[in-house]
Amino acid sequence: MENSDKAEFRVIKNGPLQVSGNFVLKGPGGVPVETRDKAFLCRCGGSKNKPFCDGSHSRVGLND
Repeated sequence: MENSDKAEFRVIKNGPLQVSGNFVLKGPGGVPVETRDKAFLCRCGGSKNKPFCDGSHSRVGLND
């Protein structure tokens, strides 16, 4: 049986970091950001919606 009290992290090849499970994502000043139970976070630095992925990795050519 899986423990649903833990966050899981998955690096998507040439794409974002997927975070799922029980976690709180905090923005500037420590203010919690609503994510429900899953978030895709930018790893390429090109997102215009940081910390979230907006698909920019395809344009900037993120290559794992």
